[in-house]
Amino acid sequence: MRIKHVAAIAAAFTLTLGLAACSGSGAGTTAAPSASGSAAAPAAAGALVGVAMPTKSSERWIADGNNVKTQLEALGYKVDLQYAEDDIPTQVNQIDTMITKGAKLLIIASIDGTALTSQLEQAHANGIQVIAYDRLIRNSKNVDYYSTFDNFKVGVQQATSLLTGLGVLDASGKDAGKTGPLNIELFAGSPDDNNATFFFNGAMSILQPYIDKKVLVVKSGQTDFKTVATLRWDPATAQSRMENVLTSTYSGGALVSGVLSPYDGLSIGILGALKGVGYGTASQPWPIVTGQDAEAASVKSIIKGEQYATIYKDTRELAKVTVAMTDAILKGQTPKTNDSKTYDNGVKVVPSYLLDSQIITKDNYKKVLVDGGYYKASDLS
Repeated sequence: MRIKHVAAIAAAFTLTLGLAACSGSGAGTTAAPSASGSAAAPAAAGALVGVAMPTKSSERWIADGNNVKTQLEALGYKVDLQYAEDDIPTQVNQIDTMITKGAKLLIIASIDGTALTSQLEQAHANGIQVIAYDRLIRNSKNVDYYSTFDNFKVGVQQATSLLTGLGVLDASGKDAGKTGPLNIELFAGSPDDNNATFFFNGAMSILQPYIDKKVLVVKSGQTDFKTVATLRWDPATAQSRMENVLTSTYSGGALVSGVLSPYDGLSIGILGALKGVGYGTASQPWPIVTGQDAEAASVKSIIKGEQYATIYKDTRELAKVTVAMTDAILKGQTPKTNDSKTYDNGVKVVPSYLLDSQIITKDNYKKVLVDGGYYKASDLS
């Protein structure tokens, strides 16, 4: 599995997009460089940009919203940033209001990728282009661009971290010859989030051969996406399901060796369920539990030896790419993309810009997250 350092990623995107380097003192705070190296052209100066984010319950979305808003305002744009707290009607109303207020472009991280068809039709009727932000908006021809990470690869990295933690793969990513059987359980993200299937499919592309060889055993038998999906990425839902699995499948003394978790919030809930039945002790150590988003609470958990790994997606870079797209569009230019094949939303293939991600463990969190400026050391103490 190729794992790239954040510094290399940032340098590559700086060269590709012509973006100024940014510095941050934490996940939610970052400097606001010009996305194009210059102020907005007179025709675009002062234009209103609507930014619709799903929720403030996850620190990563707070960071995304703040980074996008700050960088757009540094270019002279006005920003209407709204959070819908995972309520679909609220997000629908917020986008309607943005259109009514005269937004010239919409950046939307959707709650339900299929619920905004009429809003997008209205936007395009008013000459407003739409960038889907990190979550693909489905079943609409009126999605112009998509900025995100390589989500299939994120799933691959999650599975790779699980296998490495279990000792099935060595540190170089090679098969270590372990025979098992090792009991694992699978979790997936929200079924209304297009990314969730990419994460799950990416992970299963790595795990399935080991399941077929019985090195790994999903003892509950719950392996299909619909069964293991977690609506709205809700930690309490994940904790409840993990508790049910432990009661129904592991009450006879069998132990869980690993859990594929696609998001840090779910990982915290899963760990809570495991702790409730005695895991996290010398006689019953924590299973290998994965995650995503490098949220501070989960990084602290990794440092303490609870959660094993997370996937770091630098939201500062995602904001820079999205702001660069916005600036180009509002200046009448064609924004840069690097993928024109992967993201079919059911009606069209949406031109996309994909960023890279990185596995974080106890061994490298300081070098990547602290030395890289994403967190201060005090944020993780």
